[in-house]
Amino acid sequence: MRRTLVALVAVGLLTLSGTAACSDDGDDTKAVPRRGGDGTGKVGVILPDTTTSQRWGTDDPKLLKAAFDAADVPVEIENAQGDDAKFKQIGDKMIAEGATVLIIAGIDAESGKYVLDKARANGVKTIDYDRLTLNGGADYYVSFNNEEVGQFQAKGLINCLTAKNKIGKTPRIVYLNGAPTDNNARLFKNGYDSVLAPQFDEGKMLKGPDQSVIGWKREEAVTVFREMFNQTNGQIDGVVAANDTIASAAIQILTERKRNGKVPVTGQDAEVQGLQNILTGDQCMTVYKPIKKEADAAAKLAIGLFKGDKVTVDGKGTKDPESGAYVPSVLLSPTLVMKKDVQSVINSGFVTTKAICTGRFVTACNKAGIK
Repeated sequence: MRRTLVALVAVGLLTLSGTAACSDDGDDTKAVPRRGGDGTGKVGVILPDTTTSQRWGTDDPKLLKAAFDAADVPVEIENAQGDDAKFKQIGDKMIAEGATVLIIAGIDAESGKYVLDKARANGVKTIDYDRLTLNGGADYYVSFNNEEVGQFQAKGLINCLTAKNKIGKTPRIVYLNGAPTDNNARLFKNGYDSVLAPQFDEGKMLKGPDQSVIGWKREEAVTVFREMFNQTNGQIDGVVAANDTIASAAIQILTERKRNGKVPVTGQDAEVQGLQNILTGDQCMTVYKPIKKEADAAAKLAIGLFKGDKVTVDGKGTKDPESGAYVPSVLLSPTLVMKKDVQSVINSGFVTTKAICTGRFVTACNKAGIK
């Protein structure tokens, strides 16, 4: 008799929301017999790159492997290094070599959909990890509440503008959005727009240039923000940067123009560099997303599918804006991080004091009471 993997909830627990049609016996698997589900084969994991966020080259491979090893489930983890053709090749290889469950963090919708379509045609269960593949039709989606991430970015920016006595003086805000091919970037923007658009509409803030950073690449962000700075003659009072890498690019230009620390810059991911920039005052805030919880949630789901457990789902799930379909989802809660919160991120075990408080950052750490 098949066991049941109970879907628990959000905020630290596991939430799987979806419709009955998305269960193991749904219509999407009737045409093709499901592969595996009896503890044979392996789980395949395809990660996108090692440049857009440090997590992809360090945290996720380690955390996912540990979770699968603990369950004695064979796993193969590969990184496409930002190459969409390589992403497809890895997917083809894993499916050909007997993967029964695939976890993918896509580079773009086209290559992600290719792998998901190939998996579906071969009866392989699929999980979109961190990034939803638009029109991809994955069986499940595990991520954070990404619109809430964007809302935190906007709220953090307002906090910093208030501290600098800029509220009430019509501050000009510019947007450095994430990659236009990444659905998460759209969700982050939806989030910060939901908070800041009313400010623009009411004339309380001015909307400056609004541009995306191709590939989430730092060098691209440097070029884009330099152009923004020149275009506005330096009349920028706040920067919504979609993540810590992009934030560091904006801070580089602001430092060159001796405006760092005077113009609030947002971030995301609670990377070491982002936390260091917050302690020095060059960055306003970041968003901490406990990657271990995300990796554990994806692994727990994949392990259940691998073993043939029946996954129960509740709620509507996440709506794919292109297909209109709802994907059963595990959405975890992010945390807003201001300077006063850096110690709590360290206390969580996500980063170490040694990694942050080094070189020129020792003084800032001591001043902030970091231990």
